[in-house]
Amino acid sequence: MTTFHRRTFLKATLGASAVGVAASAGLLTPTRVLAAEWPKNAFESKNIADALNGLYGASVSTASGAIKIKAPIQAENGAVVPIAVSANLPNVQGIAVFVEKNLQPLVASVALNGAEGYFSARMKMGQTSDVHVVCKAGGKLYSAKQTIKVTVGGCGG
Repeated sequence: MTTFHRRTFLKATLGASAVGVAASAGLLTPTRVLAAEWPKNAFESKNIADALNGLYGASVSTASGAIKIKAPIQAENGAVVPIAVSANLPNVQGIAVFVEKNLQPLVASVALNGAEGYFSARMKMGQTSDVHVVCKAGGKLYSAKQTIKVTVGGCGG
């Protein structure tokens, strides 16, 4: 049987209370932000060229067969369209997914560092459209596209 000392209990209680009060008062703040800067201009852009420029600082990409898009040719529900992207390129730094006919075409952007060039998610599509994938690899932009037909309303219902 372990003995629990009153003094140890009081120290621990007072210490935990002090930390709790400091945290709730906003006195304890993280010294480093773990998330990257959000590219607000890119996500609010109304066309792919402006979104690319806001995201990567360039609006021209080269078509590449090394980028594979796995998505349905026909989506029954535009609100949840699955997409998987794999890029067999050296030194992939980022992957971005655009839906051409959405009001804001940039759907997702992923920054990669030392990871395999792969991304999977679900996206919203307002209507039948071309889906463009742009990969940044070795400081250059490469792209691929696929048309996805939406049979039931997407973003708007």
